[in-house]
Amino acid sequence: MCGICGVYHIEDVLPVTREVIHAMCQTLTHRGPDDEGIYVHGPIGLGMRRLSIIDIAGGKQPIANEDKTIWVVFNGEIYNYQELRKSLLLKGHRFITNSDTETIIHLYEEVGTEFVNHLRGMFAIAIWDERQKKLIIARDRLGIKPLFYAWYNNKLVFASEMKAILQDEGFPREIDDEAMAAYFTLSYIPAPLTIFKKMMKLLPGRILIVENGNVKIHQYWDINFRPDRTKKEDYFIEGFMALLEESVRIRLMSEVPLGVFLSGGIDSSTVVALMSKVSKSPVKTVTIGFGGDVGGYLDERIYAREVASRYSSRHTEHEVLPTFQNLTETIVRAFDEPLADDSTIPSYFICKAAKEQVTVALSGLGGDENFCGYERYLGFALSKFYEKLPRFIDQTWVRKIIEKLPERADGHYTINHIKRFVRSASLSPDRRYFGYLSRMNGANLFAEPNKFLHPMQICEDMILSHFNSSNIQDDLNRVFYCDMKTYLPEDILAVTDRMSMHHSLEVRVPFLDHKLVEFCATIPPEMKIRWFQKKYLLKKATKNLLPKEVIRHRKQGFVGPMTRWLQGDLKPYVLNTLSEKNLHRHGLFNSNTIQTLLREHLTGREIHDTLIWSLVVFQVWFDLYLENSKIT
Repeated sequence: MCGICGVYHIEDVLPVTREVIHAMCQTLTHRGPDDEGIYVHGPIGLGMRRLSIIDIAGGKQPIANEDKTIWVVFNGEIYNYQELRKSLLLKGHRFITNSDTETIIHLYEEVGTEFVNHLRGMFAIAIWDERQKKLIIARDRLGIKPLFYAWYNNKLVFASEMKAILQDEGFPREIDDEAMAAYFTLSYIPAPLTIFKKMMKLLPGRILIVENGNVKIHQYWDINFRPDRTKKEDYFIEGFMALLEESVRIRLMSEVPLGVFLSGGIDSSTVVALMSKVSKSPVKTVTIGFGGDVGGYLDERIYAREVASRYSSRHTEHEVLPTFQNLTETIVRAFDEPLADDSTIPSYFICKAAKEQVTVALSGLGGDENFCGYERYLGFALSKFYEKLPRFIDQTWVRKIIEKLPERADGHYTINHIKRFVRSASLSPDRRYFGYLSRMNGANLFAEPNKFLHPMQICEDMILSHFNSSNIQDDLNRVFYCDMKTYLPEDILAVTDRMSMHHSLEVRVPFLDHKLVEFCATIPPEMKIRWFQKKYLLKKATKNLLPKEVIRHRKQGFVGPMTRWLQGDLKPYVLNTLSEKNLHRHGLFNSNTIQTLLREHLTGREIHDTLIWSLVVFQVWFDLYLENSKIT
């Protein structure tokens, strides 16, 4: 695991210097504290920072082929590299290391840019082919590892994190209006957008090729949702469990200590169960709980203890208190652009706690997308019944009653979810789905609303282009597909990557093995949710592995009690951050709207925690990255 970066001067012969690449590498030291490697040759420069996991002694990067005409830098893990290595050795390739990185370079020699189709794992890769004067960069199928790039001043610059590109003082730090609209709609910025106009995220499952002065991007993988209704439940349970156990097993390859994030939910608990089955020593598990004035309603430590006890893991617990205001800046710097998912906070602390014991941790992330775990999936299923309400029950009348309901003071989202459900119920399926996602609630947030009307429409069209994909028939599968293309890679996987790498910790996600995802895409959606029970098939598959209480208890999600914290412990911090004085420095927002949002949330009339936290994070980001800069 590491961080990679590079510069390619496309249209001139200006050489790239070691100093430039070194400066970029230095910004990525947290991703790879063990080593630095640099290759420069004329207009190309490649760099990496290494966190040593496999072939600690010999796996230094960049790595070249036999005649040193092809070079590679790589971030991630290739879990089938031993199989690929054996095949390449039989074809005459010579290896000088035992690393998965060297496998990539010889695989490229053998099959060219088709090499990505042979890889099983998580990766961001850059290859320089000196003979063909060609740069290839690729991102894994599901976006587990990030890759940013910018094309400006006749050069293409890329890196694992935005900060490596931003170290160039010549990079134009201009806010992208579409990214702004997307951020305040979704609380994150979907690929290919970033907060800056000139910088992009490489989409998952894409490969970018620079050759003869041209930049081309093509898609090498996609999820094919084809539910097989000729098969019974037992077939899918047996096939899924076999693939998941294999996925867990191959993710145990390491020369350093491993552990598991154990939240107490069904996904992470299943990973613990299977890891315990195939591991030769007791599994190390780490969980967190929440302190402060939260009433324990999001605390799942009791369930984590039950799983840890059943599998005799070496279990540790840590408590998060609402005293992390000073960490907000640290978290914002980890992303280099606004991202307001409040799971960043527990993620930060669980990664910090895990790093004290291990260098690699497995996570249950991805179970919700594969098996229908989110509330919006349940809402989407329920909407078909809501549409069929008898005529004497007028939906408008129902909505008026529900809109008047106050939110629960303890911060539970039930009423909020119901309100969002009825607000979107009369819309077409794609607009209904977007209504579940949107955080704006029609708020006149911006000081110049007309400026953002078109960008907001572009954001909506971008998300719904996935929903309306012509190769998917079932509406619920459309929702799964859309989430896997947007929310999964650029929100929760981004959070996992940045928070873990901030602590020099590698996180592996067995639920997101692409072979497992492809299999789950053949499971009919009615087997994933049945009688309004989310994760029906997963719960049935794991009933003999997990305690009944773990399977039956209400899903909490890996988030903090932000609603309550904003109303209590964090209230002074929020009011100060979003004060008139601070907001006036950029003048982007309608202060009356913000005061209304704060008043409604603090009194419990409405839950606006996501939007309020989005404003806080943006304000901190602005202070760090754009203060005293002209916004265009």
